[in-house]
Amino acid sequence: MIDAGRAIEAVWRIESPKLIASLARFVHDVSLAEDFAQDALLAALKQWPEAGIPDNPAAWLNATAKRRAIDHFRRGESLERKYAALANEQEHDEMPDPDEDLGDDLLRLMFIACHPVLSQEARVAMTLRLLGGLSTPEIARAFLVPEATLAQRIVRAKRTLSEAGVGFELPPSSERAERMESVLAVIYLIFNEGYSATAGDDWMRPELCQDALRLGRLLAELAPQDSEVLGLVGLMEIQASRLRARVGTSGEPVLLLDQDRARWDRLLIQRGLRALARAHEARAGALGPYALQASIAACHARARTAEETDWAQIAALYDALGQVAPSPVVELNRAVAVGMAFGAAAGLSVVDAVADEPALQSYHLLPSVRGHLLEQLGRTAEARDEFARAASMTRNERERELLLQRATSSGR
Repeated sequence: MIDAGRAIEAVWRIESPKLIASLARFVHDVSLAEDFAQDALLAALKQWPEAGIPDNPAAWLNATAKRRAIDHFRRGESLERKYAALANEQEHDEMPDPDEDLGDDLLRLMFIACHPVLSQEARVAMTLRLLGGLSTPEIARAFLVPEATLAQRIVRAKRTLSEAGVGFELPPSSERAERMESVLAVIYLIFNEGYSATAGDDWMRPELCQDALRLGRLLAELAPQDSEVLGLVGLMEIQASRLRARVGTSGEPVLLLDQDRARWDRLLIQRGLRALARAHEARAGALGPYALQASIAACHARARTAEETDWAQIAALYDALGQVAPSPVVELNRAVAVGMAFGAAAGLSVVDAVADEPALQSYHLLPSVRGHLLEQLGRTAEARDEFARAASMTRNERERELLLQRATSSGR
């Protein structure tokens, strides 16, 4: 017997972003789209346990939500106006401008939600919540801000879009450039949540990686000469090549240096390296943050064994990344590379330089990285404490098990 509650949760997690994007194009209002999607979810929670799971759950949710939308407009005596708007929209769709048609509701709504009327942080946070399939705690972790702050930011962003009367047509190509940074950030964070899940029982959420890759590839078709778009696509292709090797037979995490590189997807690596090469060709000046991260991923991909990894080059690339996109998280990653290239003591000094950063105080990778470096230095008692502290801070069960195991085995 299928557990209807778990089935609904799974369907909702996968389909809700596409449902909200489709509804937003239908009703031209982000908040209303989210409300109608929630109405459809409530109807599913009520009906599916009794009537059974529909053969096509996504279609059922879509039809139910659109019926709610039509009922809403009928009650508001605005159905005729709504139908007129939809007819006008369909008329324009008969002869689409290839430059104005993304062919994907998710990508369309990303550009709309990333309107300049919103701050950069608000654009990314709201889009991730509506379309990225991420929860408020997951987004808060990505921004390194309290959950309450993040939730207020999303509410204000939706209100601002509504009050500003932002249109729901696709912005012309001349206006897309100023929104591109936010769209790239959304896709990047969706991929990251798939690659390393914030919470839950699974180490990864591969479906989010696939969604991000699909959107990134669409974006590269839209902007084939944008170095950062190509850099992000290259980064995701190379990172996705490791997905099969990142988990063991029981779903346990397998860290990079312990992975069986024969399980890396060579086709995805080649696609990523080609995208990175195109990013180099398209760049005007220094590489941007996504192309630099893709270059770091390429160093790992080109190494046939962990021992062949060019850690000095990776440390240099993190130095460059810290110049164009400085952050405590970049410094943590640089610390690992510095430790591998020049010794654990050098890496630990990098970590200790950012250990008091407020944004890192609830970030479990700070004690995790510090524990790793302390272990390399033979300071096993301190390493155990750091791994245990990291385990207490993460909300991912697989990651907690790994960190506790490292705490137990440190010094043996």
